[in-house]
Amino acid sequence: MIFSHRAGLWKTRCMPLYRTYIATPTKNAHAAVQRDTSGVENEEYWVEPQYPQIKDKSFKGQKETKALEWQQEIQNVPTVEEKLIKINMPRYYGYKVVQMNEERLPYNCLPAIQYYTRTLFETVDKEKEDEKLSSYAKSATAAVLDALEFTNDYFRQKYRNASKHDPAERERLFSQIIVEQINRALINNLSTEFSHLHEMEIDYNARHEAFWAVGGIEPPKNVVKSKEGQEWQKDLAKEPIDRFMQYKGSPMLVLRHRLQLQPWKNESEYINLELAKNVPRFEFDPRTLGFSTEHQHGTNIPGYWPSNTNSYGFISYQSRATLQRRPSNYGQEDQENALHAHAIQSSFAWLLAQANYFGFNTYSELTYPFNCQTIITSGKEWSFYEYQLNTVCMHGNQVNENPRTNSCRGTKEMELYKEFDDSGKVVGFNEEVLKHLIQCYVKNPNVQVPVEAQTPYLDKNIKRIADYTNEEKRTFLEEVYKYMSSNRPRHLSLPETYMWEKIYKIDNKTRPLEARRRFFEVFVNPWKRTMDQFDKEYIPKAVRPEGPKSKKKFKPTYFP
Repeated sequence: MIFSHRAGLWKTRCMPLYRTYIATPTKNAHAAVQRDTSGVENEEYWVEPQYPQIKDKSFKGQKETKALEWQQEIQNVPTVEEKLIKINMPRYYGYKVVQMNEERLPYNCLPAIQYYTRTLFETVDKEKEDEKLSSYAKSATAAVLDALEFTNDYFRQKYRNASKHDPAERERLFSQIIVEQINRALINNLSTEFSHLHEMEIDYNARHEAFWAVGGIEPPKNVVKSKEGQEWQKDLAKEPIDRFMQYKGSPMLVLRHRLQLQPWKNESEYINLELAKNVPRFEFDPRTLGFSTEHQHGTNIPGYWPSNTNSYGFISYQSRATLQRRPSNYGQEDQENALHAHAIQSSFAWLLAQANYFGFNTYSELTYPFNCQTIITSGKEWSFYEYQLNTVCMHGNQVNENPRTNSCRGTKEMELYKEFDDSGKVVGFNEEVLKHLIQCYVKNPNVQVPVEAQTPYLDKNIKRIADYTNEEKRTFLEEVYKYMSSNRPRHLSLPETYMWEKIYKIDNKTRPLEARRRFFEVFVNPWKRTMDQFDKEYIPKAVRPEGPKSKKKFKPTYFP
């Protein structure tokens, strides 16, 4: 090495490695070239200087950078099941989620449901008149009337003591039977002209679950108090946080198809930041409205396993029996809003779970929309909805910056019939409701998303854990995924601070001589325990693959 006094730099004798960069400011941009000492020109150049990215070293900036890196890691995971495992990896005991279901729809919950699902809702008064639809309705009327009368007679005979049941349970039983019979009658009547009905896959009382994060919500008091006690983040104590939502539902009947329904809104109609500002805001803690919270792993289950080919939702029948338990003093308007809220959350959750099987999740945005139809009924009253899922990203700043919105449109409730007379015959049959019902069945799911664009965040060759050739890895991941999806509790209960400990050990140091064994005494935060922190399975010497002298004492794990 030689020190040059003139240049003030260290130079090496290895001349080919030492380069001099010459950038002459001229009108011709090609005058800026890169040369080395051998005289060979390099064609790579930059007209404008290139600087490395300036990173925000503040506490808030580091947290945002870390979150973006974690979200990128989730996108890079190759398979559907591993992505969900990766999302749940930071919490051994699960996240604290807000429970959402049709059993609990708080008073005036429609704005909150719209905010949590980023949905714009519109009411449709009447479908366009169609001569073919009228002819289909006339030909199917006899079959539907037979189905209604059969259901009424069967229900009276089998559930003679149904009056002793809870009114909501009684309505659920009746609507379940009537939906199954009407679905059978319509498919038998319409399948001769609509071949897609032959390809439908039907689920009864399927398990629908969805997990997502919503940003912009006020932090709880305990979170504010915890941050205010730490010098480096007390200024951020009252900033909005993300809350995790977990929907659990079970529709009466579901139809699925291998192709998707045609979207009824194009990109220019749902990608608009000004339009997104019309979504109602509900930034208060969800518990103030009446939602409950619990700890569990986030699950996305659309009623089938990821390997099923009929993976696009067509029609979902939901029960409205829970309105029987709703206080009458809430009023008729709130009841209608509760129906709309039920349709929005159930449709959003079902489509989000479907999208999860194509590699999308709450941190990976959709590249094409998902669609479904939802029918809410008691057997007598019917409401019809269409939902288009355009976005699933509403965490953090996305709740304000995301220009996409989801779309839902629906009708007011209508009566299919007035009553049954003493002989069991239908009185006051409404053919307009039957037209709406037939309209849902005759829609042809004909959208075939190209294979290369269908799963942009999944590996090209390995999309499911069943595609792994390593049997040990495949078995391990399948056991972890299914145990996580089962929502069974851990073999050890959640860590808890008892009241006497709070009084005598934490608030008042009155037991100084007692051995320090509890987690809060040894400065261990059990909530930071990750899914891979557990005692691995021991391999006896006699069955070790490398022989009894092998030092590999434990079975390997394959967490993403």
